[in-house]
Amino acid sequence: MIDANNLSNPLEQAVRFANEHEIGWVRDPITDPAGVWGVHQTDTQPYNRLFGPVHTRGGVSGVVIQNGQTICEFGEPARADLTFSVAKAYLALLAGVAHDQGLLPDVNRPIVSQLPGIGFDDGNNRLVTWAHLLQQTSEWSGQCFGIPDQVDHYRSLAFAPAPSGIKGDKRPLQAPGTFWEYNDVRINQLSLALLHLFGRALPEVFAQYIAKPCGLSDTWRWVGYDHAWVTIDGQRLASVPGGSHWGAGVSISAQDQARIGQLMLNQGQVNGQSIISPQWMNQMQTPCPLAPFYGYLVWLNHEQRIFSSLPPESYFGMGAGGHFTLVEPGSQLVVAVRWLKPDQANAFFGQVYEALKP
Repeated sequence: MIDANNLSNPLEQAVRFANEHEIGWVRDPITDPAGVWGVHQTDTQPYNRLFGPVHTRGGVSGVVIQNGQTICEFGEPARADLTFSVAKAYLALLAGVAHDQGLLPDVNRPIVSQLPGIGFDDGNNRLVTWAHLLQQTSEWSGQCFGIPDQVDHYRSLAFAPAPSGIKGDKRPLQAPGTFWEYNDVRINQLSLALLHLFGRALPEVFAQYIAKPCGLSDTWRWVGYDHAWVTIDGQRLASVPGGSHWGAGVSISAQDQARIGQLMLNQGQVNGQSIISPQWMNQMQTPCPLAPFYGYLVWLNHEQRIFSSLPPESYFGMGAGGHFTLVEPGSQLVVAVRWLKPDQANAFFGQVYEALKP
């Protein structure tokens, strides 16, 4: 394995670059709640607060894997930190598990036809399909555990087209499947639907079908908001969010993020065993017609629109705070990096790719 402290080659220089461009969020959001940290601070009242637990963070950390071999680690790669919306990709993988088990045979089926009574029963919500939620084109309207979808209307993102309004203002809703919007409330509604579909806590399903086969450590956690509990078949179960917008979510190490990235690179296989079907993995990487830079809860480098330094076939799990899991099939490359300034990610990934490309 390359020593990331030896700066004599291009990969080691990329590591130094990452270390020099740590995001400016405070390290401890608990003792320094007024400091810049998280996504909730930009929300309108009363939703500009945390609804679930958070914890201190580490510094820039990362893991580089090529051809299935770890060739570089830096920072604190074994430290479990909140990963924000990288967790959305984990929801997409769980949807793949459900699909392969026959629980979700048709992504284009309205969810209400399978799961009445959980928020898809009225108006245009009756038309919302699994594919709509996975591609962020659902236009689902309502509240999920007390947080309304309007909170994320007109949301601005570093890697998406600029919105045409002010965040949190009410936007006229379109028919499901006709408008793309990145919306964490709707992602939480998807997670709730998957919870009901499995009838089991999603972290338990994730542990059995993804974490254990992939050889993840025992340090990862996936927790819900303090009040996000439901009862299914007499069991009181937590509904977990697909990110850490309002706290909670997935805490995981860069090493474990990279292991999941390797699963994705291998089209759902681990050591020759199919964990998730290649058909589902291909669907995850298929561009949304309304947003060709987005698949099933992963970002696609379509036409090199997101990162000009990387091939167009590359794709990512990405989360606020500078969290990335890069999958680059052409060079058999997986890179997990934490707490990197998002506006420096293109330069960092470009340096790594140039150092390792075939």
